Amino acid sequence: MFMGQFQHSLDHKGRLIMPAKFREILGPVFVLTKGLDSCLFAYSNDEWTLLEQKLKSLPFTHKDSRAFIRLFFSGAVEAELDKQGRILIPSHLREHAHIDKDVMVLGVSNRVEIWSLEQWESYSKEAAQSYEEIAEKLDLDI
Repeated sequence: MFMGQFQHSLDHKGRLIMPAKFREILGPVFVLTKGLDSCLFAYSNDEWTLLEQKLKSLPFTHKDSRAFIRLFFSGAVEAELDKQGRILIPSHLREHAHIDKDVMVLGVSNRVEIWSLEQWESYSKEAAQSYEEIAEKLDLDI
């Protein structure tokens, strides 16, 4: 399980140091793709396989299913850790997530999210204002 947050910066080649505790779970090669809310999602190969099975079960005849699957899979790449624990984030994914330099890397249960620091600060500030309200709507018993 992934949890926690880590602030990092991309180097001049667009490489990001993945936090060591996340590298252990992701493995040396994993899948990086367009996430929701203008971030990136990273999945271990095992989690990617589970997600792929869920997406395959969506009705092919529904326009929204086809659109989501196309965008999700067409944006996906295999990310490979180098000897320093870095990954190269391709330009199309950096553009999707508005990543220029500073990033926030989040552990979110079964995936890692990579955010532009500016996008994350804006999102988390807005979401924090309604944290209790969201929990109430979800009827969470925590």
